[in-house]
Amino acid sequence: MKKIFLIGSISLLCIACSVGPNYHRPPIYKNNKIADSLYLKSNSKRKINPLWYQSFGDDNLNKLIEQGLEHSPNIKVAIEKMQQARYKLYIDRSGFLPSFDAKGQYNKSNQTLAGALPINSDYYQVGLDASWELDIWGGRRRLDESARAMLKATAANFDNVKISLISEIANQYINWILAEKQLSLMENNLKLQTDIFETVEAKYKAGLADSLDYEQAKSLLDSTKMKIPQLRLEEKSYQNALSILVGKLPVDIIKNKSDILYKKFSFELASLYDLPIDIVRNRPDVQATEQQLIAENALIGQAIANLFPSVSLSAFLGYQNNTLSPIFGPNFNMYTNGAVINLPILHWGELINQVKLQESATKQAFALYQASLLNAVADISNAINSVKEETKRNISAKAMMNSTKEISVLSLRKYQNGLIEFSDVLTAEQNKISAEQEYLQSNAKIYQNIVSFYKSVGGGLAIDRNKSVCQMACSTEDGMPCKD
Repeated sequence: MKKIFLIGSISLLCIACSVGPNYHRPPIYKNNKIADSLYLKSNSKRKINPLWYQSFGDDNLNKLIEQGLEHSPNIKVAIEKMQQARYKLYIDRSGFLPSFDAKGQYNKSNQTLAGALPINSDYYQVGLDASWELDIWGGRRRLDESARAMLKATAANFDNVKISLISEIANQYINWILAEKQLSLMENNLKLQTDIFETVEAKYKAGLADSLDYEQAKSLLDSTKMKIPQLRLEEKSYQNALSILVGKLPVDIIKNKSDILYKKFSFELASLYDLPIDIVRNRPDVQATEQQLIAENALIGQAIANLFPSVSLSAFLGYQNNTLSPIFGPNFNMYTNGAVINLPILHWGELINQVKLQESATKQAFALYQASLLNAVADISNAINSVKEETKRNISAKAMMNSTKEISVLSLRKYQNGLIEFSDVLTAEQNKISAEQEYLQSNAKIYQNIVSFYKSVGGGLAIDRNKSVCQMACSTEDGMPCKD
């Protein structure tokens, strides 16, 4: 017993150390350099509102996003992945403590020796078996460090799924509205072009217009009729896409669509640069890759720990007898205890290569983290420039639409008075239709570019990487303890 106590004491003294490299954030792409490349305000304290989409002032969109966050299968999958990571953490942590098992045993033997009577014997044993592998080199602590990092990674991935879902719902909703408004615009143009055709047809029958004017008017009318079924198909396809995103059938999607694309969305362009200096590293996808890097780095220590001796303690306390009835009697108690030291000697390079394999996996995780930083910077830069340039383009698109509308009215009036050829009316009408569509598309593009901007900066769902695991992902609904 004294020997076991001595071994345990020595082992406990060694527990303070953990082999393997400790994680330090790689000194690449420092925050101030990233901020300079994006022209961000160095002293910004701005926080992105997670409900940024409400600034569009569209109740239908708000309801769709709420439904998506509640019913989307993608959200449910992300939640379950986070729960699985939490259970994995609890499983790994159970190895820090001894395991106890109730044990029952029965053996029967029948031996016959030459020239002797047969010997029959029964043996019964019942008791409590305990075992404990000491974490001398910190291998299990490295495993716990890796599991905690993976839980944080899944929590970051969960937020990344949320912001992706919100953005996709917003984009598809804008596409749906755009298709509906373009369809309405085309139907209105069809009515106007029908009137134009009837005017030309009357002139043609009266001998005041030639067949060219008549065929051109008819061709324009047929061209517009041809576009309407395609726009109806697009409108329906966007409705179906929305139904998938929000986890509802198409018949349950809202029917009343707003006039959001006819509203001028007021957005302060200066706020594009009013972002905190660590905006890139706080993006959920970037944090997920960094936590995965932390997890892989910790597993190097676990692999190294396998190169060193391991110590396991075991004990058994119970009763034994050769008959079953008095097995729990006071004269039949027993106990055993022992210690096992396992020293790896020859594994034909398995353990060394396991360390090298994990070092390679860590280098791969580092490269993915590096790539995520670069992608985040590019996303933010592209989003900022897209909002700025589309805003400028929108001003010109609106002016062009107003001009072509006026030209179309004047051209038709002059043709009716015999002052110009019908080809001039046709050109003016086609320019008007094109300008109206361009303006609607530009309005939609502004909204979608703003959506892309908020997605690129994390959508207000950035996680504090030092926040406790419990605060991020733990739940006590299943009765499991919530401890970091």
